[in-house]
Amino acid sequence: MKEKQKQQNMIHLGTHGEDYGNWMSNPVLYTIGGLLVVTGAVASLASTVFHVTVLSGLALIAAISLLLLLCWCGWIRRQYAFGGGGMMERVHHTVLSYLDFDGQGQLLDVGCGSGYLISVLAAERKDAEFYGLDISPKMLEQARKKLAAVRNVTLTEGGANRLPYPDGGFDAVTCIMSFHHYPYPYEAVAEACRVLRAGGTYVLSDVDKHGYGEPEAGEYATYDADSAAEILRRTGFAVAEKRNISPESYIVVGVKEG
Repeated sequence: MKEKQKQQNMIHLGTHGEDYGNWMSNPVLYTIGGLLVVTGAVASLASTVFHVTVLSGLALIAAISLLLLLCWCGWIRRQYAFGGGGMMERVHHTVLSYLDFDGQGQLLDVGCGSGYLISVLAAERKDAEFYGLDISPKMLEQARKKLAAVRNVTLTEGGANRLPYPDGGFDAVTCIMSFHHYPYPYEAVAEACRVLRAGGTYVLSDVDKHGYGEPEAGEYATYDADSAAEILRRTGFAVAEKRNISPESYIVVGVKEG
């Protein structure tokens, strides 16, 4: 176990071209910062030059609100960026530490997005075969660019509830930060179980409903480690691990029985 953890720690998450901090993009920060400067200037001019107390007070309140919003956006960006110990970095380090995959077989990443996890694993496990599935053509386009140098990778467009793969073909299946988008949680986990070999590992990590909050537009439902683990148990997995990675995220590891 110590040797396995040492191997995972050698993987440098920040060196593969991904930056989830871009979910809180620079234009958003620049816009808020610009408005903060403008409202601050209005508050100062209204107070010192024009002596309009009401306008000065309103502008000052707006400036303070924008400053707080800017600080919050900066915190969110840090959480979702690799480096600095943010949430996404901790999630992927934890996933790698629990992933029982020696790099000699086949791994499927469901909801692969831009292909980040595969790019990390492929850099260390060059003899493995990797498969990525995502419902978004735009994300798959990004994944193809990111994984252009990876020779043993196959990317497919499709939904997690109908995996286009034969029974028992994979040694490991992952689903990282996409589960809250699925309107079919039980079907998605059952399909992961179907395509795994007996004894194969399923690693599910997603946002925690208590720390993340209610689903937003384009999201279906959020869970916690306990409720996600129950879904795994009901669809053919023995739960090997379940815990929170941070207040905003959890991980559940299942092993296919039989």
